[in-house]
Formats: sequence, structure tokens, C-alpha cells
Amino acid sequence: MKSRRTLLIRTGLGSAQAAAVPGLPEAHEPEPVAVVEPVSVAEPVATVEAAAMVEVAGSGSVPDRPAVGEAVPPGPPTPTVPTVPVVPPRPVEPPSVPAPSYPEPPSTTGTSSAFQPLFADAPGLNWSGSGAGRAPQPSSPRFPAVQPPVAVPLAPSSAEGSELPLTARDIELIRASLAIVEPVADRATAHFYALLFLRHPEVRSLFPAAMDVQRDRLFRALLAAARGAEDPAALRARMSALGRGHRRYGTLTGHYAPVGECLVQALARYAGSRWGADTELAWRRAYRLISGIMIEAAEEDARTSPPWWQGEVVRHERRTRDVAVLTVRPDQAYPFRAGQYCSLETPWWPRVWRHYSFASAPRPDGLLTFHVKAVQAGWVSNALVHRAAPGDVLRLGPAAGSMTVDHSAGTDLLCLGGGTGIAPIRALVEEAAGHGGPGRSVEVFYGARRAAELYELDALRRLADRLPWLTVRPVLSGTGPAGGALTGELPEVVGRFGPWSGREAVLSGPPAMVRRGVGVLLRMGLPAERIRHDLVGERASG
Repeated sequence: MKSRRTLLIRTGLGSAQAAAVPGLPEAHEPEPVAVVEPVSVAEPVATVEAAAMVEVAGSGSVPDRPAVGEAVPPGPPTPTVPTVPVVPPRPVEPPSVPAPSYPEPPSTTGTSSAFQPLFADAPGLNWSGSGAGRAPQPSSPRFPAVQPPVAVPLAPSSAEGSELPLTARDIELIRASLAIVEPVADRATAHFYALLFLRHPEVRSLFPAAMDVQRDRLFRALLAAARGAEDPAALRARMSALGRGHRRYGTLTGHYAPVGECLVQALARYAGSRWGADTELAWRRAYRLISGIMIEAAEEDARTSPPWWQGEVVRHERRTRDVAVLTVRPDQAYPFRAGQYCSLETPWWPRVWRHYSFASAPRPDGLLTFHVKAVQAGWVSNALVHRAAPGDVLRLGPAAGSMTVDHSAGTDLLCLGGGTGIAPIRALVEEAAGHGGPGRSVEVFYGARRAAELYELDALRRLADRLPWLTVRPVLSGTGPAGGALTGELPEVVGRFGPWSGREAVLSGPPAMVRRGVGVLLRMGLPAERIRHDLVGERASG
């Protein structure tokens, strides 16, 4: 049977080769490789979208095969790819650092231990904005310096009138097309990334090698923003946060134009009869508005903050089989508030970020503490719990989140923490202690399924022994001996106490627990504006 050859192009960093599986990133990314694969006459010719799906799904590359009738030339045996990546040896002893605890009392001798940054030459070197100009970036043994992506010129839209603000008719057209696209959002998302990576391979390096989580995030965020475009204040707040967050990926101003073009073309393909010239113009106006807010926020943030920090793991404690407490020393001053969270990237999964709350208030020595639970199929969490060790270097995004408390008012607090959700609760208690507690009351309900999972209970009880205004109540929802703890689901147990009127409530833990807790407090008469949590859709676990 005759055969013919079809040229398949792999672009950028999408192929899942040896460097794409858990391991350290290479100092230089491979050049795009052209792979020639035979296709039988009876086989369908690969389309543009199908050729790109290898990249989108993060699957392996296609090996070369001889054409039909071709002799296979002898050659050296194929080297075996190691199943376990080579990792630098674990340090013999971790650096000596103060143990995380409540705020330390002022020194009586007038001296204090100065914070020594790990990267003495780093401050100021990794500052960059969303624009085309980028400053040099520091490198470390675990994060080699990476060349910035090539900026794509921001081409103006050819659609006439796309600069005009959104109208009621635009919003109506956008929502009508969304009603058609959303049932097939997975296919529209795949087509969007196929177009983006094939036509603009320079942006592939901004995304992780495997796209199981990231492939939906950007596309759905853009759709949600367009849907809520009639609320300018909420849209600006949401898109500003998204624009600032994209700085850690190395996003440039020029990247927004190709994303917009591919978004419009993906929508046009899957919107069916709802797509027309007016609908396209409405979407172009919406994207212009969205991208303008994101670019403006990124440029403003670049004036005062680097896109990321680097931090050395200086202590790694296993509290349970699946929970670890990490202490990290950042390379320069890291501003945050108790109750906030930040995104972390490990050297084993480049460009894969996950969010973790700070487990301590800001400390004089500048150290940061995180509680991490390894979840099933969680790339980052399993790496941090089972693989990270003192000496490893992580990347940290800027602090985010609104679960902060104004302690100057002295308002009584009600805190619900489930599992590792106790981390920001612990930080808020430390911060309250630093502001003084006389005249206020703080009630902490700490929940888990089994007593062994209350890994932070002893530390909280020691704090309660020293702070008369603090009460800690353990709650167990599973079977087994309670050991003096309250029993039942955490939200329902909190509902048995009270009333909680006049207090400010803070909830942190599994999303289902937080939602049920909010419902219980609302039914008990606590106003919604006095209930704080961070159930943010972008906070993917794993």
C-alpha cells in the first residue's frame, strides 16, 4: 500500500518529554522540533486542531516510524529515560532558624537577630511589568534564568467601532452566544488553545507542560468577565486581580492581542447561529475592556512589586502522614497580612501554581510558614509534602485575599478552621496577640474527622494558656474516641453555641464546610458583611 508523509509540528514547551515530567527544569528550553510521521492513505489527515491537541492535553510526543516498505537501519540502543528524576542531595542539617510561634516579646537587651537574605544580590533584579521591557531576573541552582518570551505587537482590531464602551445590546448578544457555547465549553476551550499555540508558539512557555487545570482557567475567566461586564466595579476588581496575578507567568502586554483574536475565533466556531457581525463586535468590545483593565493593573503593580519572590525551604516538619509544615525564607522583604494567601511554584512542576494560606503573622525575622496537605493527584501538594526538603527553592507570588481583620476596633472574633484551614486562623490569632487582647474575645472552633488530624491543637492550646481572651474548641466529625472534643459537623456544632451577634466571623477550610458554615451563621442572624472567607474560584487545590 502506498503511503504519504504528513508534517506535524510540535511547538514550544508542550511536548511531555523527560523534562516535562516531575524533575528540575532545564536551563535552556528545546527548540521547536519537526517530527515527520507516516500516515496511511486510509488514515484521515490530521487537522490543525487535532495536531495541537497533543500540546493542549500535555500528552507525549509522537515517535518516528519507518514508512511502509522501508528497511529499519541498525543503530545504537535507545537510552532508557530514568523513571525518577535526579535531585540534588538532601542537606545533612537544616539551617538553624527560629521555630514559628506567636509574636516574640521585645528584646530586653536592645538587640535583635538581623534577617540575612538568601540571595544577597537579588533585591530589585527581578522587577518586571506587563510591558515589553523586562529587567534581568536572578537565577538560583533550582530555578535557572529563563529568557523572557517574545512580545507580540498589540495589533488593533479591524472591527469598526470596537473601541466604544459596552451597551445593553452588547451584553444581550454576549449572553445569548454564551448560552450556546457553555454546553460545549470543553471543545471550545480545546480549540481556543489549539489556535493560540499553533499560531503563536511564543506564548506556549507561559503555560505548564500539562494543561489539565490551566486549560480551563483562562478561557472560563474571560467568559465570566464578559458575562459580568454590566457591573463595572466588580469587573474592575476581578480583572485587576487577574492581571496582577498573570505577572508571575511572564505575561507581556503584547500577549493580550493574540489571545483576544483566538478567543473570538473559538467563540465564532461554537456559537452557531447566534454568531454574527454584531455579536463579534460586542465580544471585541468586551475583550478590549477586559484586557485594558488587566494591563493597567499589571503595569501599576510593577511599580511597587516584583512578579515573584524566591524562597528557600529552611524547615520541613511532617505533622501527619499527609500534612507538612514548611518554613520558608524569602529572598527579599515579603509584605502580607494574616489571613491572606499566596501562590507557590515548585521546581518539579514549572509554571504550575497552587494557593496556600500563611500560617503565621508577619515575623521580625521575615520567615513564612505554610501548612500543606497532600491531596490525591495533587502535583504541587504532594511535592511539597513528600519531596521538598531544607535547601529547596520555591517561587512565591504576591500576597492576596481579603480574609483580613481590623484589630484596632477590638471586635470579638469567631473563627472556624477545618483541616489545614486552621493555618490562616492561627495567623489571625498571632496578629490579634500582637495588637493586644484586653476587652475582646476570640473563639476558635477547630474541626477534623479524627483526633490524629488535629495536628495544630496542642500549639493552639498553649496559646490559649497564655492568652486569657482566646478559647479553642476541637470538633470531630468522624467515628472514634472524642477525647474531650465536641462531636458533629463543624458548622452544626458552631450553631449550637452563641449567639454570635456583634462578632466578626472568619471561615477557612474545605469549600463545602465553608459554605455550610456561612449558611448557619446567616440563619443565626449574623450579617453577611461580617462574615469573611476566601472561596475564590481561581484557588485550585493540588
